[in-house]
Amino acid sequence: MADIEPFHVMDLLARSRALEAAGQDIVHMEIGEPDFVTPFPIREAAKRALDMGKTHYTPTTGLPALREAISGFYQIEYGVNVAPERIVVTPGASGALLLALGVLVNPGERVLMADPGYPCNRHFARLLEAEAAGVPVGPESDYQLTSALLEQYWTVNTTAVLLASPSNPTGTVVSMDNLADMRSVVAAHGGRLIVDEIYHGLIYDDTINSALSLSDELFVINSFSKYFCMTGWRLGWLVAPIDYVREADKLAQNIFLAAPTISQYAALAAFAPESREILHGYHEAFRQRRDFLLPALRELGFDIPATPAGAFYLYADCTRFTSDSYTFALDVLKKAGVAITPGRDFGANQPERYLRFAYTTSLDRLEEGVARLATYLRSS
Repeated sequence: MADIEPFHVMDLLARSRALEAAGQDIVHMEIGEPDFVTPFPIREAAKRALDMGKTHYTPTTGLPALREAISGFYQIEYGVNVAPERIVVTPGASGALLLALGVLVNPGERVLMADPGYPCNRHFARLLEAEAAGVPVGPESDYQLTSALLEQYWTVNTTAVLLASPSNPTGTVVSMDNLADMRSVVAAHGGRLIVDEIYHGLIYDDTINSALSLSDELFVINSFSKYFCMTGWRLGWLVAPIDYVREADKLAQNIFLAAPTISQYAALAAFAPESREILHGYHEAFRQRRDFLLPALRELGFDIPATPAGAFYLYADCTRFTSDSYTFALDVLKKAGVAITPGRDFGANQPERYLRFAYTTSLDRLEEGVARLATYLRSS
């Protein structure tokens, strides 16, 4: 437990809530949760399921109808054939990540992952007594791993590589060419590739295919939380190679038995045209926010060399203003009423240089936040 760190952003959130309780207005750009409510058709589907008494366990791998719907989603969205039998519905993407790592890694084995990256990635590896090997990445690779880096950091006890595209905290994506090259390197070394695609529906500039278009031997994680705006429903899924599904099923039975039943019935409506129309509107709103906030922060003096293509984050170098992003974030919260996340949540790769801005609040609130930051920086 000494190696499992808390989410430092939650401490920042607690401080911001205390300031709000004392009467201070806070612009929230710290939490990676869409501010949009779950679309109405999804909520209505949950109500219907509840009224029908659909409150018992589902099969561990998920409702057959939902696994079929997810399979259809891959066919329609990406033109990729993913058999429903390869899909395991989980309590959030975290449940999927834990299953993927659980069936792959042994104590002492290494999992390569980008640093900076989502903190659960390294903590889940530690929980399983594996080694989370953070690979320092920067703007020269859009804060993503590359085949050259995999070759450089691969060791005899490396067993898996974990990628996130788009990533948290940077919002950058892995190109399909880069992904294909990395898949070849991992396969040549006898390892396995895990690809986190939970922000895949939130890509703004280019279309990008699922990693599943490259191979049936990949592990792919996705979620209903981000694009589908269902964070509190705690629902995600894992696509595994067919030979690993029984192992994932067995492990899931022992860890969580099944994903929430009502959430699964609700998610059946997530793929309906009326839900997708609402979600498309949300997608466009996120794009507008990014297109405002990115140049606005650069104009203030934050260095954001890699333009984020997806998710809802900007990872900004703040060394023009401070040598300690954590202290800076606390001061900005107190004096300017703007909540942002310091880099220490995301790894050991120069966290003191970086801040994460989440554009998960309305455009007018983002404008207010930028105005407050400008005032704060002028007075500092």
